[in-house]
Amino acid sequence: MSIKKNHPVDRTHQLPDNGMLPLFFVTLIAAALGACGSTKTEAQDTKPVATAGRPAPASFDEQIQSNARRMLEEGKRTFRFDTFGSEDFWGGKLRLHEALAGEKLGGVGQGVSPRTALALGLKVDAEALPTELVAQIKAGTVDLDDPATTASLLKLNAVVGVTGIFSSDGKLGSIGIQCAICHSTVDDSFAPGIGRRLDGWGNRDLNIGAIVATAPNLQPFSDLLGVDVATVKAVLNSWGPGRYDAELNMDGKAKRPDGKSAATLMPSAFGLAGVNQHTWTGGWGTVTYWNAYVANTQMYGKGTFLDSRLEDAKQYPVAAKAGWGHLRNATDLITAKLPALHFYQLAMPRPKAPQGSYDAEAARRGQVYFNGNAKCSTCHVPPIFTEPGYNLHSANELGIDSFQADRGPERRYVTTPLRALFDTQKIHKGGFYHDGRFATLEDVIDHYDRFLKLGLSDTQKKDLIQYLKSI
Repeated sequence: MSIKKNHPVDRTHQLPDNGMLPLFFVTLIAAALGACGSTKTEAQDTKPVATAGRPAPASFDEQIQSNARRMLEEGKRTFRFDTFGSEDFWGGKLRLHEALAGEKLGGVGQGVSPRTALALGLKVDAEALPTELVAQIKAGTVDLDDPATTASLLKLNAVVGVTGIFSSDGKLGSIGIQCAICHSTVDDSFAPGIGRRLDGWGNRDLNIGAIVATAPNLQPFSDLLGVDVATVKAVLNSWGPGRYDAELNMDGKAKRPDGKSAATLMPSAFGLAGVNQHTWTGGWGTVTYWNAYVANTQMYGKGTFLDSRLEDAKQYPVAAKAGWGHLRNATDLITAKLPALHFYQLAMPRPKAPQGSYDAEAARRGQVYFNGNAKCSTCHVPPIFTEPGYNLHSANELGIDSFQADRGPERRYVTTPLRALFDTQKIHKGGFYHDGRFATLEDVIDHYDRFLKLGLSDTQKKDLIQYLKSI
């Protein structure tokens, strides 16, 4: 069977073939020259033109700028205030709001006063407080030992990372949590624990384990982990301030081989633009992967999360049992918010070292060592201070044990980007590395000096520390 081809129609015979042919081309050329004879630049010519009754459509550059503004605003709102439907778990199942409210407000126990909440590391957004309340706090007329005051702060949406769900009669009926609960703090500009938000700063004061341990019903965790409630409480209380275990409900490993808690330090979420893997344990995924992982499997929000690696019952027995690797909620309150959340987090800059926080002259010398015989820049490549690409290493390459690395899919550690090392009061409170095993920068440098046989002098080490504080 032959197939007929469609050829373009030959219309050359339709051109005038009399004395008007030259005139035809003259007219055509004149039209072309008229179009090209404008004094406007090419860029000006491409600017959209308004049609009658309608504004000109935005140029693509303007669309990008508008989209960036929208993404920042949406991302900030999600990071600070979105619970992803987690109130159904923290309030509905664990009934944690009852422990916060206390018996006098229809809950259980003594309740959590503002003073207790601050001692547990929760933070208060001073900019959410009405002027009248600020004046009352300054005057000392607000009872900071009354759980009712905590409820009032929740109504104002002033407790960083926690949303109170109130009934029509004003009763606290549930609570949900946000990204900000672990990855925001405040600048203490009003009082310790009360101030302007610092989004992206890991809250190294937050004792999230102790807070969750107060929940009246820990049976959901007991059922998930296959241990009794008393054991669940003991594990939660073993974490301590600034620590959390994001893999406990995957592999069920509550302790390290040395008997210490397997919880790791709260990492900061700023300064991650251009960074590939970013969690302590390598191989989980990029920033947006981790957002989905946390929102679904740690915050217990309602969304969709897919990772077939979690179906490996040998490495992740709890996850395989729970179905974390193929999670689908009928109502997805997470997935649509991941793009803007990712955008906002990547916009968070790392804090710059303030003047006077390091010796500038020593830092200049230290930079030479950093890029030279100290071999730091081999992995911590400036200016992102991690590898621009595959930034994972085995425990043997770092000279440390592999316990935490082995909990991740790639069984490796991430080359943590060096950020704000000058601050050991907030950002790096509790030490360095995933478990704080190195209390100071001196300890970190001494470790690598021994392990890599660098032969650094005491002076070189001191200069190197000044440079690390400067970046």
